[in-house]
Amino acid sequence: MKSLFDKSSRESLIQRMQKLDAQTPPKWGKFNSGQMLAHLSDSLRMAQGKLSVAPRISPLRIWPINSLIIYWMPFPKGAPTAPELISRPAGSIDQERSDLAALIDEFSTRSSQTDWPEHPAFGRLNAQDWSVLAYKHIDHHLTQFGV
Repeated sequence: MKSLFDKSSRESLIQRMQKLDAQTPPKWGKFNSGQMLAHLSDSLRMAQGKLSVAPRISPLRIWPINSLIIYWMPFPKGAPTAPELISRPAGSIDQERSDLAALIDEFSTRSSQTDWPEHPAFGRLNAQDWSVLAYKHIDHHLTQFGV
């Protein structure tokens, strides 16, 4: 299972990010490439407890539903997201790409962390859950832009 705790998985994501530019069009959705990178950076800030996101009532919080989605099901196109993760205006594409790469690296150092923030949709997650979910989220959005 690919995760942000796996070095080769992280490196692959970062290499794919390098192929993005400000004009890379999405295959679906409303983000431009800078907004997508800002969204991913903010989602990693949330995962590390640096950005508060209000919880929502959802069946996704219930095990085994959350595990099924995190580990086995593909992310659907156009799934709703927390408003806090789409409210920040994107900076330059180079800055957003650099910020996301740094946040991925920082996240990867936390594999032994035991106290993780609650995910607003999926509820309580352990380190491995967060790492797989974060990888899948980043992969999903890079695929959205064809990289």
